[in-house]
Amino acid sequence: MTSVEEPARPGERIRDAARTRAEILDVATQEFARAGYDGARVDEIAARTRTTKRMIYYYFGGKEQLFTAVLERAYGVIREAEQQLDVDHLDPVAAIRRLAELTFDHHEQHPDFIRLVSIENIHEAHHIAASEKLGKIGSPALDVIRRILASGQKSGLFTADVDAVDLHAMISSFCFFRVSNRHTFGALFGRDLLDGARRAHYRAMLGDMVIAYLTAERTAD
Repeated sequence: MTSVEEPARPGERIRDAARTRAEILDVATQEFARAGYDGARVDEIAARTRTTKRMIYYYFGGKEQLFTAVLERAYGVIREAEQQLDVDHLDPVAAIRRLAELTFDHHEQHPDFIRLVSIENIHEAHHIAASEKLGKIGSPALDVIRRILASGQKSGLFTADVDAVDLHAMISSFCFFRVSNRHTFGALFGRDLLDGARRAHYRAMLGDMVIAYLTAERTAD
């Protein structure tokens, strides 16, 4: 009797599609981060996955949509981490330090995210502006910062006029620069910002800088 392979069930097909899509996104993330948007090739991404260029277009529609999907997933990772951050049981100083440490750790652990954001800035956020998903994702970190600031202001620890977006930019800029400018900074000043021996120093320095800003005396304009 000739055996006939049992057709994949709907649930299995869905799981297979999800795995294929995830694999494409994994490889596309690496390729876009390595070569940039203009330099990345869909042919190369297909060659490094267990699929074809035709299937990549089937799943994503084209190179531009694929890059947008890569950005959406990359931003989604840090937004999910921010949403899971539990600081309500901490005092305002410890809470804002924990948030800063989360950003510090994430940026260090995801250098491809830093490169993707740098590439998207070169393209003036064209893909982010066109993405309905990214337009709605916002930043859970801002909600956390606002709660911490309100608590700190109520207790008298923090200056009342600190803006959550400004503080978010302050934290992100240090964490981003440390990864994105590692090589140029090292060539110019002879110091590796990602040197493991200095990691705890930089992590504490970020928290000290943020707390100093939040507790500084403000003069009237």
